[in-house]
Amino acid sequence: MIARISTAARRLAGRSLEPLAEPSYGFDPRRPWLLTARERDNPQAAVSAWTTGNLVRPLIDGHDYFARLATTLAAARDGDLVLFTDWRGDPEQVLDENGTTIAGALAGAARRGAIVRGLMWRSHPEIMGFTHEKHCELVEEIAGAGGEVVLDHRVLTTGSHHQKFVVIRYGRAEQADVAFVGGIDLARSRRDTSEHSGDPLAREFPPEYGPTPPWHDVQVEIQGPGVADVEMVFRERWNDPAMPSRLPWHSLPDLLHPRLSFEASPLPDQAPPPAPAGSCEIQLLRTYPRRRPAYPFAPRGERSIARGYAKALHRARSLIYIEDQYMWSLDVARVFAHALRENPGLRMIVVVPRFLDEDGSITIPSALLGHAQALQELQDAAADRVAIYDLENHAGTPVYVHAKVCVIDDVWATVGSDNFNRRSWTHDSELTAAIIDEEADGREPIDPGGLGDKARAFARSLRLRLAAEHLDRSPSDIDDLLDPGSFFDTMRKHAQALDAWHVGGRTGERPAGRLRAHSLGGTPRWQRVLAAPVYRTVVDPDGRPSRMRLAREF
Repeated sequence: MIARISTAARRLAGRSLEPLAEPSYGFDPRRPWLLTARERDNPQAAVSAWTTGNLVRPLIDGHDYFARLATTLAAARDGDLVLFTDWRGDPEQVLDENGTTIAGALAGAARRGAIVRGLMWRSHPEIMGFTHEKHCELVEEIAGAGGEVVLDHRVLTTGSHHQKFVVIRYGRAEQADVAFVGGIDLARSRRDTSEHSGDPLAREFPPEYGPTPPWHDVQVEIQGPGVADVEMVFRERWNDPAMPSRLPWHSLPDLLHPRLSFEASPLPDQAPPPAPAGSCEIQLLRTYPRRRPAYPFAPRGERSIARGYAKALHRARSLIYIEDQYMWSLDVARVFAHALRENPGLRMIVVVPRFLDEDGSITIPSALLGHAQALQELQDAAADRVAIYDLENHAGTPVYVHAKVCVIDDVWATVGSDNFNRRSWTHDSELTAAIIDEEADGREPIDPGGLGDKARAFARSLRLRLAAEHLDRSPSDIDDLLDPGSFFDTMRKHAQALDAWHVGGRTGERPAGRLRAHSLGGTPRWQRVLAAPVYRTVVDPDGRPSRMRLAREF
């Protein structure tokens, strides 16, 4: 069984992992962590293999991201270009202390003469627990101000457009163009602070998270040439000639909304890429399924997210740090488990939500099945080197972890929309930024992976900022977190102390930190058997062609 799993993991990206490090396969010795254009395996992709000279700022938690987004949208005026995609959008969601709403900020930019264009996943009706009606409200408010938003359902059955990014091209030298990429929707509940008391404008959520669910998430702000690549991702989807939806039960109800766009208007020509602004290399990784009619920009689909992780994990030696909403796919867990088995010094920390984001009697057992299989695979690979945590705020309320972040050996970091599940790696549209800072971090250990890559400023800073929040540390109190081994042990000690405090009846002073050991619990065998079909077809479907599924290739 282990040999079969290892072979499957090695064959990720359509071939064994070893050739990804060979010059004959298109390896660039200057950038061993990044995919070459050939490794992306999508000749129709118009995005660059990677861009250099980018400034990248992490925006941790929705409060900081929304405030920055409100500022950049307020600066948009006549002739500027504002582009956005989203999985969920609530027009009434507040962005800043002035009460600026999502709809108000985007419509305001359009009224000032900016060209505002959006691609929202069409979504399903509210009666099914989704937000189609809210999306229509947002579309109509923006359209009433002169903007245009397409409700895009060019997806597989049970699929969605899950990309969440914003691009603003100002067209004037005194205002730097900007792109925001990550996991934060323009939606309710997302505007939480690092204290995690929750967004007052909450969405319906399982009762375990309280009336204002605490919400942890991450976005990055990009300035520099990479902005043009994010823009190109939007343009490729916008220029897709296929109808936004060919389903009659979509099209007929949508006729009741006269401002919905069924055919996208032309965009202005794309401006040249912005000038260099920083020291980061950015590679945009994506998922598109193979579908009919085919995406013109990915006729055979694209799985560069899966391939990007395969290549980076081949180089992992000291620490994999992950925060993710849905670590629940055995196919994905096998790839990480292979890296753990191959490298006895490699440790892995995973931060996940304590409870699921739904309470359906059908979907919960299915999701728990996949979650249990994935985490058990990691534990089986290296029980003493894998730690799985969830979070709570100081009141003891669980924090919903919606972030999609990975940092490997303090060199390669990703922030995006993709979760660590089969749906995100094969089935839904996703966008993730893989970031390598050319600036080294001079603090010891200088080269934690031992391969000569050296720790990089962005990746290490991101890991330490996230850890400082979870451990109640100040930015200056991080010396014991620099070394991967010490980091792993310190996180465990904090979680053990908080767990013991709860078990002891919460007497005495509450230990510092928010980490708790994550417990899966057990499910009866009959429930696992019944849940499996729903898991495979609805919760975590597979968007790969049948040949790839059979060969366990990406």
